[in-house]
Amino acid sequence: MSVSLNMPAKDRVVAFVWQHVLLLFSLFLMTLGVALCIKSDLGSSVISSLPLSCSIAGADGIMPPLSVGGYTIVMNFIFVFLQLVVLRRRFEAVQLFQLLIGWVFGWLIDLNMRLTSALACDTLAACILTQLAGCTVMGIGIAFEVRCGSVTMPGEGLPVAISRVSGRQFAQIKIYVDTTLVVLAVASSYLFFGRWAWNVIGPGTLFAMVYVGLVVKFVCSHTPWFDRVLAYRPGFRRYIFGLARFIYRRRD
Repeated sequence: MSVSLNMPAKDRVVAFVWQHVLLLFSLFLMTLGVALCIKSDLGSSVISSLPLSCSIAGADGIMPPLSVGGYTIVMNFIFVFLQLVVLRRRFEAVQLFQLLIGWVFGWLIDLNMRLTSALACDTLAACILTQLAGCTVMGIGIAFEVRCGSVTMPGEGLPVAISRVSGRQFAQIKIYVDTTLVVLAVASSYLFFGRWAWNVIGPGTLFAMVYVGLVVKFVCSHTPWFDRVLAYRPGFRRYIFGLARFIYRRRD
């Protein structure tokens, strides 16, 4: 959904705020899914694989001691910079808001890592269920984020930029970018730890690459109610009138 310029100025502001409140909710779900996948120890999601590897190396004193969210913010900023390099004069200034979205995304990852800190995956069944829950929640969040129609996430912005310049389909470029991230995560595992870190890139990562897309496709085809929520215009007077009607009916 985009904010129509035909709306009165006040309605445009309300619509803009409401749209981005829902975007924030979508990002929270996405990052909760990321945190659950990391907690499963079966392999992180693609977007968090390289930041997770760098964060673990940071805890060992090999890299700067940043959190997973901190390295995710750095990676998102690099994605935006690469878009500038690829698009040059075709880069639209509004897409600089990706920097803000990328920062919020990283901050929410750290928040959800703290919220799920008490979660223990002591058995294989618990690990599998946590991974499944993480991928499901992540897919729902991505589907809602796409429906919001706001500023593109940096992780999608780079493939979009390369697609525009190369003329190739976005889906194809997205696969190349995701594959590159996985390869870099594996390479960093050998560089930092001298071995394949299965908790960074594992069977859960391969599962996420397939299953999350299926969840997004399913949710997008079964959520017309989210479009109605997105089109809703919250207003103070509407709440007051609704409350007054409720009190009046209860009194009768």
